[in-house]
This record gives sequence, C-alpha cells and structure tokens, in this order.
Amino acid sequence: MIIVKNLVKKFTNGETTLVANNNLSFEVETGEFLSIIGRSGSGKSTLLYQLGLLDHPTSGKILIDNVDVTNLYADRRTEYRLNNLGYVFQDYALLPTLTSLENVSVPLLMRGFSISDAYKKGRKALDKIGLSKKYDNLPSMLSGGEQQRVSIARAIVNEPKILFADEPTANLDSETSKLVLDSFTELNQNGQTIIMVTHEKEYAAIGDRTLELKDGNIVRFTKN
Repeated sequence: MIIVKNLVKKFTNGETTLVANNNLSFEVETGEFLSIIGRSGSGKSTLLYQLGLLDHPTSGKILIDNVDVTNLYADRRTEYRLNNLGYVFQDYALLPTLTSLENVSVPLLMRGFSISDAYKKGRKALDKIGLSKKYDNLPSMLSGGEQQRVSIARAIVNEPKILFADEPTANLDSETSKLVLDSFTELNQNGQTIIMVTHEKEYAAIGDRTLELKDGNIVRFTKN
C-alpha cells in the first residue's frame, strides 16, 4: 500500500537546520495497522504528515497504491487526499455548529454527493463506530471520546485506502482511550489500513507492527 524511499524532511530557521526525518525507507502492507512511536521531537508526527500528503518532504519518494504522490500539484494533492485518505487528529476538529451526522457528511458533500446520499453514508459510518443514537447531537453535547469517534466516522465515511491518526487518545482518559482504540482495532479487522502515531507503547502494541523513531531516524521496526 505504501512504499517510502529515502524520505528526508528538513526545517530551516536562519542558519539552523533541523532534520526531522532522516533518510527513512520502509513499506506498509494493505490492511496493516502500523503504529509509529517516539519521544516528543522524534519526528513521528512529521512523518505522518508526509505520508498523509499534508506536507511535502525535502527529498525522497512516497508511493501509495503504486502512485507516486511525492510531487503532486496542489489541486491534485487535495483531490487525492479527499478521495483516498482519512485523518483523525487529537483535537477532534469538529465544526461546533454542526451535528454529528452533518460533521461526518461534510467530506461527501465536498465530493459532490447529494445531501440524502451523504447522510445515508454518514449514518452507516456513525453506526460502525457505535454512535447510532448520536446523529443529531452537537459536539458540545458529546463526551471527549464520543467526539473523537465522530471524527473517526468522518475519516472513514469516504472508505479511504488509508486512515491516519495523530495521537488520537492524547486528550482522553485511559478508559475512553480504550474505546477509541477498540474502534481502530475493529476497523482494521475489517480490512482498513491504519497508520497511528502515539507516544504510548501500550497503545502502539495493538498494531501489527511498530516503527520507533529517535531524532528523525528509525531505531526499531518490529512485529507486535
């Protein structure tokens, strides 16, 4: 599903250059659940942003499903993300004035779906992660864990090839984190490819493999 070749990401501030990802090469199989771990500043979220086409690498190559996505033009990158990739972030990123169903349906409406078709698929996505009774709730009416699960439903409503999650449990207590992680596990068991960044080794262990970064380098890549 993903092939990464000699990936480098550098940030320059005046005369100072920080190498966030240093010549990384690895592959992710279709249907795999890959966990990326490392201390703060290790480059794990930077790597996720490169893989998810939310940022451009300094050099190297990324292939997704045999498509070289490294240097796609802006419009094509946006189109590719919308049609093929899903994202879950630690801050939920829900629109506060929209209901759960409306939040989940936004990506479909952006793709040109009718409201009725978008809502039909949106309900299925919410049902899949256990929120069939929360269609009409605003984010303010939901717990943190429920808000995060709405964001997961929004990420999978397009049936993405890859689901990216950046510290999805960072703002949740341990019990609620387990509910969110259970949702990821169930999705993966149904064939969803998932790449998740976390700083918790316990949470990383639910994936098939764990890639550990330190100072922008891969220091361990093991099967769980």
